[in-house]
Amino acid sequence: MKKLLLIVAVLGFSTSTLFAQSSTPGPVLQALEREMKRAFEVLKQKGDPSPYFISYSVRENSSFNIESSLGALRSSNRELSRLLDVDVRVGEYQLDSTHQIRGPRGTNTGPNFTYPVLMPIDNDIDALRSVIWLETDQKYKAAVERFIQVKANRTIKVDEEDTSADLSRESKQTAVLPLAAVDVDVRNWEDRLKTYSALFKRYPEIYEGTVSLSADADNDYIVNSEGTSIQHGGSLVRLSVYARTKAEDGMELYRFEAFDAYSLDRLPSAETVRQTIETMVKDLRALRAAPVIEPYTGPAILSGRASGVFFHEIFGHRIEGHRQKNESEGQTFTKNVNQSVLPDFISVIDDPTAERIGGVDLNGHYAFDDDGIPARKVNVVEKGILKNFLMSRSPISGFENSNGHGRKAPGYRTVGRQGNLIVQATNTVSDDRLRAMLIEEARKQGKTFGLLFKDISGGFTLTGRASTQSFQVTPIMVYRIYVDGRPDELVRGVDLIGTPLTSFSKIVAAGDKPEVFNGVCGAESGFVPVAAISPAILTTQIEVQKKSKSSDRPPILPPPLGATGGR
Repeated sequence: MKKLLLIVAVLGFSTSTLFAQSSTPGPVLQALEREMKRAFEVLKQKGDPSPYFISYSVRENSSFNIESSLGALRSSNRELSRLLDVDVRVGEYQLDSTHQIRGPRGTNTGPNFTYPVLMPIDNDIDALRSVIWLETDQKYKAAVERFIQVKANRTIKVDEEDTSADLSRESKQTAVLPLAAVDVDVRNWEDRLKTYSALFKRYPEIYEGTVSLSADADNDYIVNSEGTSIQHGGSLVRLSVYARTKAEDGMELYRFEAFDAYSLDRLPSAETVRQTIETMVKDLRALRAAPVIEPYTGPAILSGRASGVFFHEIFGHRIEGHRQKNESEGQTFTKNVNQSVLPDFISVIDDPTAERIGGVDLNGHYAFDDDGIPARKVNVVEKGILKNFLMSRSPISGFENSNGHGRKAPGYRTVGRQGNLIVQATNTVSDDRLRAMLIEEARKQGKTFGLLFKDISGGFTLTGRASTQSFQVTPIMVYRIYVDGRPDELVRGVDLIGTPLTSFSKIVAAGDKPEVFNGVCGAESGFVPVAAISPAILTTQIEVQKKSKSSDRPPILPPPLGATGGR
């Protein structure tokens, strides 16, 4: 199961100078380089079998998270950490200890997760090297044992469909880029968040109104036995607003808005936040009174944000490279290179080198991926024709090298992942024309209305062979657009569902204004920040099902402040 999560907040910030900006090799990089040289030389001499590849990576995180609810400070936490991952491979590039062990006792892609090692946050190079040394020893011994299992498994199983190597051969990369740091006036932001969240106190029907700030400075260090040595950093900040209520029939209703940026000065003004909160409250009030929609299939418009999530889930995960090789995956597009997979007016790229679009900072931007490969723009689909996959250093048939999309969270092994997925369309139309086309299509199908999916919170998709090839997207603001000219009607209680190949074939038009959806995506290699950019699309057939709901009634008593005249 792969997920795109909007509500998962990006972690926080630091005022500390511990991870201060620098373009010279820091103590972590020095420790990694020295221990790499020593460990690889010694294990080459004494190891039996000796490793052919070692990689060290460290994620250095400086974070702070502030949260306020209904005018009161709920939490204000500071964290500093360094997490070490060690990858030791026995064998050779074609077949090594990470190879998939097939069968009920195996795993889909090898050892995907091991707990990362907590390193000292003091800049003591000898202390850092001691941690690296112990972890290298453990990972080497585990690799030797697993390589025996890999070779035994290969002798008793049928030949594999894809006989590509386990690790691609790549040129070494060296870079020492400035480290990231974010300075936050904690007291000032605590006061601001309390002021923002206090706006919800005016509305007794809003049970929870929370505003939070998270700012995060991540510095990454990557060193491997091929000569790669990289130090680079980046920062992300997020201002999140969440509000929740309940309808009379027990259905939980919520609205969530987030503002993402690379620095605090790019966050919205206080007036913009206030207007956002007022709009969210208005939406929730309307949702409480809105009718519950019945299961439906028919034409629909997905706004740019909704379309971005739609493409991320049903398309983006299926063009990640490792899914084409893993025999437990559905491999929807594995054999479709240079064939039509989308309408001929749609192209798709993934470009982690893009920092912003339309003035909006993009979560999926990075300089180097987590294999130490430079980020690269990849033309995935050109005018409906599939051209490429998103590749890490795990090759697949026909794609023997990485294109800078190997990504992971600490503790995981890198796989091909999305960064900034960008959907582009030719022959676009205005919003008014797209709406008219929706009404025309609904009338042609004998429907009394079509649907407009205006806002969305996230979704998930299933890509494995053991499950149905399906997806589910969670819309929040959905409207009936009537063919007879009646006013648009807000509805609630729906999930957008379907299967990918059918859904792709029903897209007939696109809008002319791209929108950005910033979020965090969870899959085999953990949670990574991503962005999806798309114009609105018109599809001739979409399916929605009823959302699950609670049977509990709304609170019997009014809120405390509401009992004395309202908030």
